[in-house]
Amino acid sequence: MSTMVDNCPDKKCARDRILAAAEELFYREGIRAVGIDTVIEKAGVAKMSLYRAFPSKDELVAAFLADLDRRYWLWWDEVTGRHPGDPRAQLLAVFQALAKFTRGTSYRGCAFINTAVEFHDPAHPGHAVAEAHKREVRRRLRRLAAAAGAPHPEVLADQLQLLMEGAYSAGNTMGQDSPAGAVVGAATVLIEHHLSQGNVS
Repeated sequence: MSTMVDNCPDKKCARDRILAAAEELFYREGIRAVGIDTVIEKAGVAKMSLYRAFPSKDELVAAFLADLDRRYWLWWDEVTGRHPGDPRAQLLAVFQALAKFTRGTSYRGCAFINTAVEFHDPAHPGHAVAEAHKREVRRRLRRLAAAAGAPHPEVLADQLQLLMEGAYSAGNTMGQDSPAGAVVGAATVLIEHHLSQGNVS
């Protein structure tokens, strides 16, 4: 455990350590496979500390995903921010980063997809966070597609999101030998096709 974490206020320490432990365990092993006692042991906190921060496992799952969602959008903004004022390049940058991520040695699939599969009831707190995340991906893709000049940004965004979901799945199933790296080329073809339609007089 880092010095920074060890020296933070006790309440914040416990919550942060629990979230870090939950993220590692849930992502690697699956949420249903990991019991609360395992999270407590990994985090090195008392059971009461966990239940003060998260009254139920469902709330812990939702908090884990909400924190992941927050960091995902920081990642997205950092990737797209490398190409200010160029939405076409921003779209491609997202897919280039996605291809690299899905072929990493520690990749175990998309945590949001994994959670939605484990908890298919839309009313489950974890499923709700996962669904909201995917809807925000769709909204952001539509915004970039529109800014790039696509005549039908909603269509391009939906097609690009399907590519993303396929890359997430292929990377999880086939590992580093997966065709996930081809997602950049596929996205490029789609984007160029749609943008060329917008240039036809």
